[in-house]
Amino acid sequence: MNMVLAFLPPHRLDRVVLHLHRIPGFPGMTVSNARGHGHEKLQDESARRRLDDFTDTVRLETVVPDDLVDTVLSTIEEAAHTGARGDGKVYVMPVTEALRVKTGQRGEDAV
Repeated sequence: MNMVLAFLPPHRLDRVVLHLHRIPGFPGMTVSNARGHGHEKLQDESARRRLDDFTDTVRLETVVPDDLVDTVLSTIEEAAHTGARGDGKVYVMPVTEALRVKTGQRGEDAV
């Protein structure tokens, strides 16, 4: 299992979610609002002086079986890509265990 963590511009979220829901076996996701900036902001001297100069973004998290990781990454890339600065970043991290509290299921069954 892997956690896919994506930071995306808010205006691309609906498109990404619609595309992810089309993946057979996609287990679901959590989305939250976030604020941040990329390394481009650090290059700008005036932005470096302002501690509150963050961009609104959304954080999308999902845990998927190993065989879905490439499909999820490709789907996010296709749905979020505009070619402009700020299209987002996606990270993949291994998940060693999962537990569904309601049923006690563990591992991929819990996802």
